[in-house]
Amino acid sequence: MSDWVIEAKDLTKVYKMGEVEVYALCGLSVQIARGEAIAIMGPSGSGKSTLMNIIGCLDRPTSGEYYLDGEKASAMKDDQLASIRNRKVGFIFQSFNLLSRAPALANVELPMRYAGISRGRKERAREALEAVGLADRIHHRPSELSGGQQQRVAIARALVNNPSIILADEPTGNLDSRSGEEIMRLLLSLNQERGTTLIIVTHDPKVAAHTNRTIHILDGKVES
Repeated sequence: MSDWVIEAKDLTKVYKMGEVEVYALCGLSVQIARGEAIAIMGPSGSGKSTLMNIIGCLDRPTSGEYYLDGEKASAMKDDQLASIRNRKVGFIFQSFNLLSRAPALANVELPMRYAGISRGRKERAREALEAVGLADRIHHRPSELSGGQQQRVAIARALVNNPSIILADEPTGNLDSRSGEEIMRLLLSLNQERGTTLIIVTHDPKVAAHTNRTIHILDGKVES
């Protein structure tokens, strides 16, 4: 098995707006090691969101090759992308994206439902919530939880299928500074304890400073 969990080679992504072609990625190449914690930064329009979508198997490049955990995702069809996304990627979003009427336990069960897992589902969801310090909140709905607690539920949901990578998009963006620090400490401790690769897309240099290294994107290329 390769030491690289992410291998992107000469990625381009072109969007057509009428007769105009807009290049979001321009021959971008990057490698991310298994178990690494990295940040991806760049100004608006730099291509970092497009790169995040490709890394998370939400989209395909126009050209170039992308390998996720040794599998060539850039050549996959939509149903294959959905499968590898559910097996290999755990998503954490700025807005939490929790089901408002469902308790924490049911929210964390969702990735297993999509994967067709039925045996031991509640137990695995309970263990994931315990891992993020919410053993006493498993029956609480999002409206009964603080912002930091809601993000912990989202982290548990991202972890429950034991993915190869955790992809976090501005995970502290909707939190106060204290809760944001707590979430970053939790993410990094889980990265170190479980060895799950952590990729954080952020505008905040304070968040990026917590990681092993930062990839700066500019004009669709790796700047540094």
